[in-house]
Amino acid sequence: MSPQISIVVPLYNEDESLPELISWINQVMRDNDFSYEVILVDDGSNDKSWEVISSLSSTNPGVKGIRFRRNYGKSAALNVGFAAACGDVVITMDADLQDSPDEIPQLYRMITKEGFDLVSGWKQKRFDPITKTIPTKLFNWAARRMSGIMLHDFNCGLKAYRLDVVKSVEVYGEMHRYIPVLAKWAGFKNIGEKVVQHRARKYGITKFGWERFVNGFLDLLSITFVSKFGKRPMHLFGLLGTLSFMIGFIIAAYLTFSKFAFQAYKMTDRPVFYFGIFFMIIGTQLFLAGFLAELISRNGFDRNTYLIREKKGFIEKEN
Repeated sequence: MSPQISIVVPLYNEDESLPELISWINQVMRDNDFSYEVILVDDGSNDKSWEVISSLSSTNPGVKGIRFRRNYGKSAALNVGFAAACGDVVITMDADLQDSPDEIPQLYRMITKEGFDLVSGWKQKRFDPITKTIPTKLFNWAARRMSGIMLHDFNCGLKAYRLDVVKSVEVYGEMHRYIPVLAKWAGFKNIGEKVVQHRARKYGITKFGWERFVNGFLDLLSITFVSKFGKRPMHLFGLLGTLSFMIGFIIAAYLTFSKFAFQAYKMTDRPVFYFGIFFMIIGTQLFLAGFLAELISRNGFDRNTYLIREKKGFIEKEN
C-alpha cells in the first residue's frame, strides 16, 4: 500500500544532521498519524553519510537510501528521488536542518484539501550569508519576470507536490530551482506558496558557490527557450535564419543592380558587400541549426542516466 507522504531529501556530506532530521520527521509523522517514506539520496558524499543512512534504514523501514557513484548535483538527486517516490503527496526538503519538518502537515493539507498541484515554501526571513541571499533575490526576480509565476522563493528546497506532478517533470542541470516552471509547462497551473520557517545551519558548511549562480541563470534561459520552442525549434531558428538571409540577399541585390546600372565600381570595393555575405552565411547556418534541432527534438535522448552504487530499504521487484 502506498504511503500518504514521500519525503525526498537530496544530500551531500550531511552525516552530522541526518539522525536529528530523521528523528524530527518521525516525530511529526507520529503526531499526525501519517504513513510515510523518507528517500535519502546521497549525491556522492565523501563523508560518512551513507553509513548513517544504512544505519537509519536498518532501524526504520520507512527510511530508504539511494547512493550515487559520484556527485551529480541536486537536480539529479531529486530526479532519481522523484522516480522512486510513491506517496500521494511528495515533499522535498534539504538535509541541513534549515527546513523544518513541522511544516509538513500544512503542506500536505494544502495539496490534499485545498487542491494545489504544487506548493512552494517561502523563506520570508532567511539566515543565509549575504553571498547567498543576493544571488537568490536576483534569481527570483528573473524567474518571476520570465515565467509569469509570482513566487517569492523559487529556490526554496521545501516544496510539496501531487504525485503525478513529480512523475511528469524532468529535472536536470540546475533545473531544481525552476521546478514550478517545469510543472506549469507540463500543465499543472494551480501553484501555491506558503511562508515557512528558515533555520540557521547547525552542522557543516553551505554548498552554494558562484558557479551555481552562473549555471542557474543559464538554465533559466534554457528553460525559457525549451518551454517555447522545445517541440518546434525550427520556428525560432528558421525565422532568424530567414531574416538574416533576406537582409544579406537585399544587400547583394542592391549592389548587383548598382553595378550594372551605373558601371561605377566593383561590388567587392564596397564594405557593405561583405556585410551582405556575412548575413547570408549566418542565415544559412541558422537554418541548418534549426534542422538539426528538429532532428534531436523528434528522436530525443536520455539525459537522466545516473550510476547508482547501491540502495537501502527498497523492495526489489521480481522480473
